[in-house]
Amino acid sequence: MLGAAPPVTFVATADGDAARAFYEGVLGLTFVEDQGFALVFDLAGTPLRVTRVESFTPLPFTVLGWQPADIDASVRALTEGGVTFERFDGLEQDDLGIWSAPEGTRVAWFRDPDGNTLSLSTS
Repeated sequence: MLGAAPPVTFVATADGDAARAFYEGVLGLTFVEDQGFALVFDLAGTPLRVTRVESFTPLPFTVLGWQPADIDASVRALTEGGVTFERFDGLEQDDLGIWSAPEGTRVAWFRDPDGNTLSLSTS
């Protein structure tokens, strides 16, 4: 039923100014508009709605991710832009913080200013 309907993505923020600076300034997403209750960005043709909330507790898992053409270059560029990549006990991560899954997928995790876990991955 919804297979052909365009998706919309969501993350929450308790600090709209910090979220806009991060998603637009650090990640390089195109800002579309501030609707008051949400900031809207273009996520490669899919709307990303960064919804303003009064208080927020981040979830303990990835809520949004990207599949860049070159994960190593993307991690380096984001690191140079001030992003800190997460390290997890029990996962062997390389010097950039990228974990290689047994089947070959490579994943690196980082957080936005509200603590939402975001990721970069390859397939």
